[in-house]
Amino acid sequence: MIKVLRNEDIMRIIAFIPPGHMHTRLMIIFKNGEVLILQHATVDAIIRAFTSVSLHPIRRVFELIGKYVPKNQRKLGFAEWQLIESDRSEDEILAEALELLEKYET
Repeated sequence: MIKVLRNEDIMRIIAFIPPGHMHTRLMIIFKNGEVLILQHATVDAIIRAFTSVSLHPIRRVFELIGKYVPKNQRKLGFAEWQLIESDRSEDEILAEALELLEKYET
């Protein structure tokens, strides 16, 4: 399934820290009643990917892959599941993204 989130589909966005927690959540409430909640680390990853393309003078694409990182290999305080930069070529990633976009548009 491919779904594009458009501004006109969204009723509200709420950023909040639940009681007893330390990290921000981002809640997206859609006009159709659906609710999407993103964890802090996920939003950070989205921002990292977006700015890595948007603010870079020549980069056209950026990919993060979900990977398990053992405790002895990750920074203190980081979760065991991380979104890590892909080692695939830009051409390969962009080709896949364009293929998915074409499926959505047809």
